[in-house]
Amino acid sequence: MKNVLVELEQDEKKVLLESAASLVLLAFGLVNSGMWQLLLCLVAYLISGFAILKEAIEDLSKGEFFGETLLMSIATLGAFAIQQYPEAVAVMLFYRLGEMFQDIAVKRSKRSITKLLDVRPQVANIKTKDKVCKVAAKDVAVGQVIEVKPGEKIALDGIVIAGESYLNTAALTGESTPRFVRQGQEVLSGMIALDGRLEVKVQKAYEDSAIAKILELVQNASEKKAVTENFITRFSKIYTPLVVLGAVILGLGVPLFTQQEFASWIYRALVFLVISCPCALVLSIPLSFFGGIGAASSAGVLVKGGNYLEALTALKIVAFDKTGTLTKGKFSVSAVCPSQNTTKEELLRCVATAEQSSLHPIGQCIWQYCQSQAIAPYNSMVVNELAGLGVIVQTPYGVISAGNIKLMAKQKIDLMDEQKCENTAVYVAKDQEFLGRIELSDTLKNDAKAALVGLKELGIAKLVMLTGDKKEPSQLLAKQAGIDEVYAQLLPAEKLKWLERFKYNLGNNEKIAFVGDGINDTPVLARADVGIAMGGLGADAAIEAADVVLMSDEPSALVRVIKIAKKTKRIVWENIALALCVKGFFLLLGAFGIATMWEAVFSDVGVTLLAVLNALRLLYRLDK
Repeated sequence: MKNVLVELEQDEKKVLLESAASLVLLAFGLVNSGMWQLLLCLVAYLISGFAILKEAIEDLSKGEFFGETLLMSIATLGAFAIQQYPEAVAVMLFYRLGEMFQDIAVKRSKRSITKLLDVRPQVANIKTKDKVCKVAAKDVAVGQVIEVKPGEKIALDGIVIAGESYLNTAALTGESTPRFVRQGQEVLSGMIALDGRLEVKVQKAYEDSAIAKILELVQNASEKKAVTENFITRFSKIYTPLVVLGAVILGLGVPLFTQQEFASWIYRALVFLVISCPCALVLSIPLSFFGGIGAASSAGVLVKGGNYLEALTALKIVAFDKTGTLTKGKFSVSAVCPSQNTTKEELLRCVATAEQSSLHPIGQCIWQYCQSQAIAPYNSMVVNELAGLGVIVQTPYGVISAGNIKLMAKQKIDLMDEQKCENTAVYVAKDQEFLGRIELSDTLKNDAKAALVGLKELGIAKLVMLTGDKKEPSQLLAKQAGIDEVYAQLLPAEKLKWLERFKYNLGNNEKIAFVGDGINDTPVLARADVGIAMGGLGADAAIEAADVVLMSDEPSALVRVIKIAKKTKRIVWENIALALCVKGFFLLLGAFGIATMWEAVFSDVGVTLLAVLNALRLLYRLDK
């Protein structure tokens, strides 16, 4: 209990102390009667309700006649007028406490997200010729060099120009496995150097850094309301005037027409007003969506608004780009095809000799594969790299050529009726004799197949691939992954046409999502009902155009966020049903004179707190 009190803010402690004083005075008022009861209850009422009365007056001055505080003020002042002093104090006291707990819940949710994402370093170490000095990160200019020591956060986005280190990227991507970086590779602000010193040349200003953009997305997310939120807001504007009219009819109309005493019917009307307050709906629904956005953030997914979170629950078609989205976006050896007169080992040894010192990504990929197969290269004497063609290497055992089909043609090497290869291939020859080819292809991300299975289990009717790559490798990869339909060799405009065609055939409440990572995907991301970008390695334009960003670059993150979206919507409708059912029941009890102010307090503040606590189930995982 002591720890809870320490965590409370100053204004919350003030409310708690005022409520305690009011409760003590109320207790004394209950054991007294007459003038003493009135005085004790009046002081207790003013202590707990002064701030509410003040807010109600301010609402009136702004022309807001159906606000929650005004309804509470009318109901409690009316209770004083008909000499129901303890009940008036109780309503105001518990309402004030309820408001405090609601505020704590909202602040907690905001703090959870801020704690999760606000990893922006405030300082940076600028490296000059003769010294390193510490300055505010916002004052570092593009082009300057910053030094990052082990254990420090990288202050700004940039390129490593010296050093190497494993980086903790969890704050940006949700990925727990450290990422290794060396000279020439990009690093982002918010990443933490674990075991090495880095020198980073700054590429983006502080306000344009990756972590700043993420924070901006999350902070702006709550401004985009979901359909359910908009409905509840409109519902409250109609509902509140109607119940006020009902209370007037109940308190004045019924006794006038039935010739009954006004006091009991006015009391019923006041109870009716307290019960009718729509705060359970107005507060808990936005909090539920905010909680869903927070839960998604903790799972490494940024959702730019509650409307997109709700749209995720209605997806029927998900269309994917291929390279960098479903695949790793980098080559790996997919086949080793020696000629009839060559062994696999000899082919690999020759290509390893040619590629062992290559800086080209394909050459490095082949060399890494040969190392994994324990292939020892020949000793090379002279290496001649031909731009756009390949490599020619002189060894004690002959001249080795490794490159594309143009290099073979230039060297006048007979490919011996070699079959056409749809994948990227490196052809290898020694002393003008063709030895075979090494095929390379992009490979599926580790979690891609499981993610697509998961999407099907969540009710996605059709999975589609829209790619600019060649038809044959795209179809092969789609078959491996479990994609339903493949459309290959598409330009950006053609991808857009296919998306429009799919949208046309969807039902009114059915949605389509597109998942991509490149600049060429930007038009489709913007046009889809839900545009989903790969945020780790995706292009800035794609991330900007998207509605949802998967920071870990994992397709499985899409499954996680859809589950969170469905849970969010379920909690939203639980809260709506809870509030309407309980309030409807107590409104009837109040109208027939069965419910008292005490039941009214439970109906309003109690139901609101239950709804808020239900919404906070989404935020529980943020503290994990």
